[in-house]
Amino acid sequence: MGRIMAIDYGKKRVGVAVTDTLQLIATRLDTVDADLIWKFLDEYFAKEVVDLVLVGYPVQLNNQPSEALRYINPFVQKFRQKYEKEIRLVDERFSSKMAFQSMIDAGLRKSQRQNKGTIDGVSATILLQSYLEQKKYI
Repeated sequence: MGRIMAIDYGKKRVGVAVTDTLQLIATRLDTVDADLIWKFLDEYFAKEVVDLVLVGYPVQLNNQPSEALRYINPFVQKFRQKYEKEIRLVDERFSSKMAFQSMIDAGLRKSQRQNKGTIDGVSATILLQSYLEQKKYI
């Protein structure tokens, strides 16, 4: 069984999280500059089996597309062309707020909570953990 990967794609940074090989636990993997994401993914997929990739898909509270889709949609399209991997778009509406609250709850200092890279990585982890929780009940 391969891993599940979650990607929180941003214009500047990309948060990446993965499961263990049993697909039970979500762990923050890294935060990568958006310019380097393809190299990062090439290297990761060369050494690890990934069965499914989740990409955070932001919509507004009224279910209208977010402005961020301008750069997320091209990423998803290129991903589908480049890799033969199952990809699913998942609602990430509150993942950044949940990530920030999780960092407070974990006792991270204010300077650590202001690091956008940390927030992106934690957001990807929350996205993945939420998916795993939903999967338990299906």
